[in-house]
Amino acid sequence: MEERRVTPEPDRYAICAREDESIKEYYKGVFEEVYIFFHPFIKPVTMDADLFYGDEIVDKHQMIHHCEKVSWKQFMDLSGLNSYDEIDIGLRTRILGLKKELQDQKLAKVIDTTCEQHHLIPPDEGFLPDLIINDLLAAIKKESYDWIWVGNEFCTERKLEYIDDLISQDILSRHNLFTHDQSILITTHWDSHFSMICSDSKEKLENIIQTCSLEGFYCDEKTEIYWSVRNGSK
Repeated sequence: MEERRVTPEPDRYAICAREDESIKEYYKGVFEEVYIFFHPFIKPVTMDADLFYGDEIVDKHQMIHHCEKVSWKQFMDLSGLNSYDEIDIGLRTRILGLKKELQDQKLAKVIDTTCEQHHLIPPDEGFLPDLIINDLLAAIKKESYDWIWVGNEFCTERKLEYIDDLISQDILSRHNLFTHDQSILITTHWDSHFSMICSDSKEKLENIIQTCSLEGFYCDEKTEIYWSVRNGSK
């Protein structure tokens, strides 16, 4: 009879919080504060928007040099949507990321129509956004870190990377980023259009938020991954 192999629980300082559970409760005893930041919409300026829908992948450097970010607040002004909740639900509906009873096809249609009218690209889900990842890495470096661990979804594999290399190259995929002293984690839920920065120091977290001009909100005790459909948004 074969021995049943059971993997150990993943390190909470290195992975995304679980669904259907308070984010702050999940990280309790590990991180003091968690900030959800939105992946911006993308506005191609000096490149053809159709390239985003072709076979070739638009890389990080193309996006940084030829596109501008459009915040969720700016998108509300363009679309007439009323809240971050509506944008999140609409984006999730577009990718079939919600149960049928929670979907809102009208919100999804507004997002598609607004993007078409204003030549915008909706944010990707499950990946740290290319338009601001270099800013995030530079902000972490500013906090006196030269190296950062890069882990896969459950951090069963991890690699120590030099931050300057990550900034100059385009080598990140779906991932978790965490510092060697376990004081900062940047993580993304696989089916969400936002990421989270977790830290044991609110001062460090505030510095990163301000340096990168991030748009989002701090988690409270009730905030979950699906905050928009659970009345947890700010």
